Amino acid sequence: MIVLDTHTLLWMDRDDPALGMAARKIIKEAWRKGETMVSAISFWEVAMLAGRGRVVLPGSSSEWRSDLLQAGLQEIPLDGRIALLSTQLDKLHRDPADRFIVATALQYQATLVTADSKILAWKSELARQDARN
Repeated sequence: MIVLDTHTLLWMDRDDPALGMAARKIIKEAWRKGETMVSAISFWEVAMLAGRGRVVLPGSSSEWRSDLLQAGLQEIPLDGRIALLSTQLDKLHRDPADRFIVATALQYQATLVTADSKILAWKSELARQDARN
């Protein structure tokens, strides 16, 4: 099972060359098994970015989300367990969305596919795949 960080979700959706070959392979295999997940907070992040004109989606944020879910992406809601776990991530930077995404991956014992250098360098038991590789 894998959890995609928000930028990885965007890279995957756009077939962005920033997404590395190893990450593409992992995503493709997990997708085939129905094990590609995303935290609900990623949809919030993308909607905020789209609202500020920092990303352009093919339609509304709601349509984009719906299309991805219909294609097989699994959404993990933010719940109390994940919210509380996000407060216990010692020495991880303070970005709340990143903390929720990391906590989601930990809660589900999933590999987080990310290019976030702070998350990749963070000392923890979190399984990670660098999205650039």
